[in-house]
This record gives sequence, C-alpha cells and structure tokens, in this order.
Amino acid sequence: MTNHNWEGIIPPVVTLLKQDGGLDVPAMQIHIDELITAGVNGLFFMGTGGEFGYMSLHLRKQMAFEAVAAVKGRVPVLIGTGTASYEETRELSRHAEDIGADGIVVIPPYFWQVNDANLISYYKQLTNDTHLPMLLYNFPGAVGYDLNPDLVTKLALEVPSIVGIKETVDEAGHIREMILKTKEVRPGFKVFSGYDDHLLNTLMLGGDGAISMGVNIAPHLQIGIYKAFLEQDFEAMMNLHRKLAYLPLLYKWDAPPINVVKKAMRMVGKEVEPYVFSPGNPMDMEDHQPLKEILQKAGLSIFDS
Repeated sequence: MTNHNWEGIIPPVVTLLKQDGGLDVPAMQIHIDELITAGVNGLFFMGTGGEFGYMSLHLRKQMAFEAVAAVKGRVPVLIGTGTASYEETRELSRHAEDIGADGIVVIPPYFWQVNDANLISYYKQLTNDTHLPMLLYNFPGAVGYDLNPDLVTKLALEVPSIVGIKETVDEAGHIREMILKTKEVRPGFKVFSGYDDHLLNTLMLGGDGAISMGVNIAPHLQIGIYKAFLEQDFEAMMNLHRKLAYLPLLYKWDAPPINVVKKAMRMVGKEVEPYVFSPGNPMDMEDHQPLKEILQKAGLSIFDS
C-alpha cells in the first residue's frame, strides 16, 4: 500500500508470547485476522501495548516482519520504531521500510528530556534517513515530556512526511489544541487519541480516530463508535461510548498493565497466553471478580474467569 491517508481505528496490537519468551506467531495470526474481520482501519505493531520497550532489537524486527507477513496487505501496517538511540531508531525504521510496512510511528527519545529545537532536528533527520510516512507518538506519561501543539504544528508545516500524531494524553484540552493548531496549517494532518475513552471527543473536535489498547479486548466498541460517528447515529455513538468508558479502569490493576489486557482478552474468550516481558509478570489473581465486573459493565460476555 502507498496510501497514507490513515484514519479510524488502528489498534496497537499486543505482542503474544510463548512461555519461553518467544513470539507466539500462530496466536498472533489469529488475533490479527480477528481484528481485521472486526473492521479495523489499520494495525499498529510495536507500540506501548506491544511491549516494545522491553524487547531486543532482534525481536522487534522479527515481530515487524511477522506482522507484515500476517496482514498480507489487507489493512495498513504501522510499525513503532522509536528508541532512546537515534541509530537504533533509524535501523528499525529502515527495516520497516525494507519489509513492506506502510508507515512508522516514532516516540521521541526517552530518558533525558529533549527541548523543542533538538526534537525538530531529530525528526527532520529521521525523515531524511527513511522514506516511510511517519506518525509522531506523544506519550508524556511514559517519556517524561510533551510533544506540545506548537512544536507539532511546526513539524506539520515543515515536514510533509510527518502525517499525523498519536496523542496519548489524558487531557481533552491538549487534544483540542493539537487538532485546531495542526489542522489550521495542514488540514490533512491526522490526530488520533491514544486513550480509549478520548476517541469520541477527538472525533467531535475534528480528529481522525484512535490508536488505543482496548481494541485488543473489545474491537466492536471503538469500531462501532467510529462508524456511528460517520453515520451521525448519535444515540448508538453515546451508548457505545458509555460502555467503552469502563475499559481504562482495567489499566489501574498493575504497572505495566499489559498483563491485565492479556488477562481481559482471555476472559472474553480470546485464546491468548498470559505471558509478558519482564519487568511485567503474568497476572495471577485468585479473585477475578473485579475485572469481571468491569468487563461486564462494558457490555462484554465472560467466557473464562
């Protein structure tokens, strides 16, 4: 695919593992097929929900390769390539291009705070060293600093291959300002919410969709909201939004919460193993009733508790 007019629901796909820490490729194929059948508009691999930060460069490349092979061009494939090292980010970005990915998603360098001038230089250099269209990935809660709307607007104006941003911020005002400022200078610039429950306000403010983890558990909720928004079926949109609002409560059960996501996937009937990368551990709770209640309030049926 060469079109990068991405929009809609593009989940950050969880990385499914075997007990020995290797990729569970057959399980990944099933999960990918289920998401595509459910109607996602694209798939994002090696995001936070894909545990990229705990993976070796070799394993990240392997996962990216398996992802492109499994999708088979049915929807756009975006690969997260950001690291703390420019050289590694460039290497992963070029690898994504070589294997046929449609785009890259690049979180800013983490550990040390980077000022706006250096971030602009960093992203411009990366777009010169790679050819795939890029989404910025704003996650100040994890990185420690913000890709602020003024900075992103400058990049949107000056760098055509930066085509949008994933806004993983729990603040509607930040998302609003990001949408209004970037689209004023570049109407086609894409703004996606990163948190499940910010999809609706992102769409209402003129944004373009969501790249959020809950789609792995219940894809019909966010896909349904997006379709209802396009069809102006506001009653359906609000009903689904009220159910979706419960999913973020899951993420408070552990840190990092990806083990909770995999447990929730198992509880709603998905055949996935609970294994996660260290420092996480498989979720081991004798009493799953609190999680069960959250999932049921979101309108989900429980098959495995």
